[in-house]
Amino acid sequence: MEQEIISWIYEAAERIKAGLGDALKVDQKSGRTDLVTNVDKETQDFIVSKIKAFDPEAKILGEENGQDETPIDHGRVFVIDPIDGTLNFVMQQENFCIMIAVYEEGVGQLGFIYDVMRDELFWGGPKVGKVFYNNEELSAPENKSLNQGLLGMNLALYRKNIYHAQEIGNQSMGVRVLGCAGLDFIAILKGTQIGYVSSLSPWDYAAGKIMMELLGMLTCGADQKPLSFKGREFFIGATQAAMQEIQAFDEEKN
Repeated sequence: MEQEIISWIYEAAERIKAGLGDALKVDQKSGRTDLVTNVDKETQDFIVSKIKAFDPEAKILGEENGQDETPIDHGRVFVIDPIDGTLNFVMQQENFCIMIAVYEEGVGQLGFIYDVMRDELFWGGPKVGKVFYNNEELSAPENKSLNQGLLGMNLALYRKNIYHAQEIGNQSMGVRVLGCAGLDFIAILKGTQIGYVSSLSPWDYAAGKIMMELLGMLTCGADQKPLSFKGREFFIGATQAAMQEIQAFDEEKN
């Protein structure tokens, strides 16, 4: 299955790159900074068509085209973010990812994050027992604490100190705001960030969660509860050492 998914991702990436320029049509969702393009929708349709041809019984949980409320816990569910970082895609024409995850009966089996313009694919999960950067197996990053590394952060959480995000960020070596969840997960998998604190939808974290946990790192939602895969929610993903500090900090403040 994994090789089929990789081939879909590469083909989807070529379609995305072809859609840049005059053919790009941009619309707003909830406001001027929450964008969707014709390429987002067409890319999701393309990936779904490949999935359905491969596995007609598969279910889809995806950001676009009314497929955003599919439960994760029954059958095989493909979780799709056709263009993660749409604002970057539109404004920068780089710093965006394709993300696909496969869950079976609610358990993550495979995750894929592809940085389209840098041609960097991170993929793996329990189904293959490893995580890869392109074709090279990744080792688990060093278990660094907050004060030893950079922390990815949602800007609104940091600015408003929601869930003590600003205070937590200030304990790290520095906060980074990339505007693309996929890039934050890539940084964590590479070991150049020790964690990520944000407000995410299931398609934003589904693939990264699988690979992080296989490499021994931790994820959770608000109040240290498991992620719900329902709507937008508070997300923490970090090394074990950093997660322990974040949770202890939160407990102390409450």
